[in-house]
Amino acid sequence: MMTLTQEQLNHYRSHGFVVVPNILTRQEADEFVKYEASQDPDWRNHLDNHKRDTHWAAVAKHPNIVGIARQILNTKKPMIVQTMYLEKRPAEPGKGTALHQDSHYLPNEPNTLMACWLAMSDTDGENGGLCVVPGSHQRGLYPTHKATNSKDHQVWESEHLMRDRGGKEWKQKFFSFEIEGLDLSTVRNLEVPQGSGVFFSSHTIHGSYGNRSANRVRRAFATHFVAEGTWVFRADVQDVVPAV
Repeated sequence: MMTLTQEQLNHYRSHGFVVVPNILTRQEADEFVKYEASQDPDWRNHLDNHKRDTHWAAVAKHPNIVGIARQILNTKKPMIVQTMYLEKRPAEPGKGTALHQDSHYLPNEPNTLMACWLAMSDTDGENGGLCVVPGSHQRGLYPTHKATNSKDHQVWESEHLMRDRGGKEWKQKFFSFEIEGLDLSTVRNLEVPQGSGVFFSSHTIHGSYGNRSANRVRRAFATHFVAEGTWVFRADVQDVVPAV
């Protein structure tokens, strides 16, 4: 089971993210990619495939990921909120993800939300890899407004049932948000080789741009965790499960 060095942990705390090499072997990543290629693409639209499928569960609950999540969250039992497999092919316009903070989309109390973004292929700025704004987690949630379509991002809108601890329910609309007042010169493209990953805070501004490479598919597997006892307000992902 992998854990962060003190230097890596300090980097996470001060910058809001840390890149960790060799979480999976390239063989493990290739095996998952091969499995996913045999599945119906609509299968990926589910956020709870880690509950339904042993291949997804094996990645989300990989001992190296769980070991680091335990350390960052300071809990023996990290809870999985959702999982996503994100494939971005070359020259697909509008397939990026607008810069955002995860807590805007996954409100939780107390806020312990964090993510592991695992590169299932070699990723960088050219093929639409992850980008972050170092240190942005220190300001809390930034103001936002609804994004507009661009060459990198297509806007979306969805409505979700919300539920608090007392059982009160309401519906809330979510949009493709755009961060207000963000200095784009602070955005840093990350180079993450296949099998390596990025752990980041739910307040860290991150996203991705379009895949501008000629022939390199960008593949990633994302898992969101909270500490045991955290309440997730969105009803569709409220049934969190232990990672161990």
